[in-house]
Amino acid sequence: MKQTAKDLLKINAVKLSPKEPFTWASGIKSPIYCDNRLTISYPEIRTRIAKGIAEIIKEKFPETEMIAGTATAGIPHAAWIAQELNLPMVYVRSKPKDHGRGKQIEGVLEKGQKTIVIDDLLSTGGSVLKAVKAAENEGADVIGVCAIFSYQLPSVNGNFEKAGVPFATLTNYTELLEAAVEESYITKEEQELLHRWREDPENWLD
Repeated sequence: MKQTAKDLLKINAVKLSPKEPFTWASGIKSPIYCDNRLTISYPEIRTRIAKGIAEIIKEKFPETEMIAGTATAGIPHAAWIAQELNLPMVYVRSKPKDHGRGKQIEGVLEKGQKTIVIDDLLSTGGSVLKAVKAAENEGADVIGVCAIFSYQLPSVNGNFEKAGVPFATLTNYTELLEAAVEESYITKEEQELLHRWREDPENWLD
C-alpha cells in the first residue's frame, strides 16, 4: 500500500540518506533508517495501519484465531489489529522472564490456536521468526507473520521459506522508493543507488 509508504515518509519514520549512509548495529552501511515506532503517536496513521493489516489477515489468513505482538514494537499494533478483528491477543517477550514462571508469552494462549505474529518491520526476519518459535513452543499454531514494512532483503524470503512460515507486509522497500520519488524526497539517480543496496547490502558502496 503506497499510502502507508507516504505516511512513513511524512512523519520521518523512514529516513533516506544514500550519500551519507547510516551504520546498523551489525556494521552494515545502510542508506535507509526505519523507525516505525513513531507511528504510534499518529492516530490517523496507526488506524490506517491497523485496518490495512486487518484486511490482509482477512484475505490471506481467514482462519486466524489469535493475534500475537512481538516485544516491543509489535505490541501496540497487534492490539489495534486484534481490536479491529475482534480477536484475542497475546504478546511475545524477546526472552523468557528470569523470575516467576519464566513465561515468554503474556496473555491467554490456548494450545493449537491459529496465530498471526505481528511485527513493525522485517529486515532478515530473524527476530520475528524467534518470536514465532517461542509462540509455537507455548502451543500456538503460527500460520503467518504480518508487518508494516519489509526491506525486501534477499535473505528474508529464504529465512521464511526455511521456517515454513508465510508472511505479508502492508508496504515494502520498492513502494517506499516509488513514493519517495513521487514526493521529491529523493531523485531517480538516488533511487537506483538505493535499489543497489537492497540487492547487495554488504557491497553496494564498492
